[in-house]
Amino acid sequence: MAKLIYSMIASLDGYVADEHGSFDWAAPDEEVHAFINDLERSIGTYLYGRRMYEVMAGWETAHPLAGQPSATRDFAVLWRAADKVVYSRTLATAGTARTRTERDFDPEAVRRLKAAAERDISVSGPGLAAHALRAGLVDECRLFVTAVVVGGGNKIFPDRIRLGLELLEERRFGNGMVYLRYRTTT
Repeated sequence: MAKLIYSMIASLDGYVADEHGSFDWAAPDEEVHAFINDLERSIGTYLYGRRMYEVMAGWETAHPLAGQPSATRDFAVLWRAADKVVYSRTLATAGTARTRTERDFDPEAVRRLKAAAERDISVSGPGLAAHALRAGLVDECRLFVTAVVVGGGNKIFPDRIRLGLELLEERRFGNGMVYLRYRTTT
């Protein structure tokens, strides 16, 4: 059975975007991006809400130019090769290859996807992840914590949820970012 993994970059105070919607402070450097790419190699399907999908869809048309860092070129290839499911009531069709849209998040459908998948599944975006967390579908949380406090914005975890977590792995990077990998225990 595939694992469902919630992976996000967040500020030290727990936000994925600040109160203005900006996440420019979260851009990984080459070392972090290469590490993320290695983790992403196990992902066969990405689950996105509309907003996260619109951010990530840029990888579809990003041309792997020779002047770009190798980690950037590598991620574009990985992203294009994976399947994507976008949950949206407003997006009629997805504009990227290997992508389908669903109107509603159906926990049972995701359970079936996990049972049938040969590769792991990633859920991205705190709104969609909240549904998966509340349904008890998330097996791991992979957090990249940046060395910045933004004071408010879009939280990485929803209010009124309690999770037991077991630390499986940690790593510090030269830019001050910290990677934390947890297994959910409840």
